[in-house]
Amino acid sequence: MSAARLDRLRLIARLVLVTIYAVIGALHLAGPAKFLAIMPPVVPHPQAVIVFTGLCEVAGAIGLLIPRTRRLAGTMLAIYAVCVWPANIYQAFWHIPAPPLPDSLWFHGPRLAFQPVLVWAALFAGGGGLSWPFRRP
Repeated sequence: MSAARLDRLRLIARLVLVTIYAVIGALHLAGPAKFLAIMPPVVPHPQAVIVFTGLCEVAGAIGLLIPRTRRLAGTMLAIYAVCVWPANIYQAFWHIPAPPLPDSLWFHGPRLAFQPVLVWAALFAGGGGLSWPFRRP
């Protein structure tokens, strides 16, 4: 695969992630109470954690847009995706309702399966040396 094509794919991945994380981050910041239900009970200060995660998502989205911070932002968003996975697992396996999200296997299954893809996409979009499954010439 040519370097130009790989760069184009990174740009597409970056723009998709920027959109996802900016929107979800804004939702966390605008209404943290809506996310309280899916916080595992072992998480201390859940509302503060929700606000913090919203800030992380927005900062990561902005960081992906800035060439100087892109690699760090991609790495941090990958770590972030791993860290929030337990809340998604908790919601899915304990059937925690969080309207308007559906509480069904058809929603939670793909959501849980997609989390490793978000980790990969953040590392790929950040340009941190990860090119798999694509190869440079």
